[in-house]
Amino acid sequence: GMHPLVPYLLGEKHPGGNRVANVQKCVRTVDIDDVGDNRHLTFFEMFGNWSFGDYFKREAIEWSFEFLTDPKWLGLDPQRLYVTVFKGEDGIPRDEEAIQIWKDTFFKVGMEAKISNEEEIINDNIRIIPLGKEDNFWIAGTTGPCGGDTEMFYDTRPEESKLEGKFSDLVKNFRLIEIWNDVFMEFNKTPEGKYEKLTKPNVDTGMGLERTLAVMNGKETVF
Repeated sequence: GMHPLVPYLLGEKHPGGNRVANVQKCVRTVDIDDVGDNRHLTFFEMFGNWSFGDYFKREAIEWSFEFLTDPKWLGLDPQRLYVTVFKGEDGIPRDEEAIQIWKDTFFKVGMEAKISNEEEIINDNIRIIPLGKEDNFWIAGTTGPCGGDTEMFYDTRPEESKLEGKFSDLVKNFRLIEIWNDVFMEFNKTPEGKYEKLTKPNVDTGMGLERTLAVMNGKETVF
């Protein structure tokens, strides 16, 4: 994953430049108990793109949305897209910037995007769900580059009914599936547990090949 790139996330110059894209084959054992549901695999391929102190939240979110929904790229239906953001925790504030960018991004395609409350209930025009560190904050290990993230989820069964209910339940019953994650690495966590602002923040994105193929082909499972 991101471990080999930690020096560049901390400011060292990458030989490939400030913008890098990659496809990596992944073996994940942390999800081993979940393998067999509709989306978890022990081996899969991950698409990623990285900004080392270059573009940040607005570009990452707008480009993610464009790649997912524009007909010249994947052409997924924006009406079936829902997103999570970091709601703030441990002295780190809620990511209001990401929330506003998502509102602007949905508005550009004629959609109103409201924010869920603490109950995380989706109904009407709610598209943005703030979640805590367990879900929407990423760090590889116990120290190092880290930050809140925004995750994109797709409705796999729109023909059933209007999507409504508690966000976590909709994920557990496989109605919503995460297909992309933009991590906004703007902190360095020290061994003392302090979150220090990086001089140049970074972006780390991840998009699963199998999950993307599943939703593009109208399948409910990566298998």
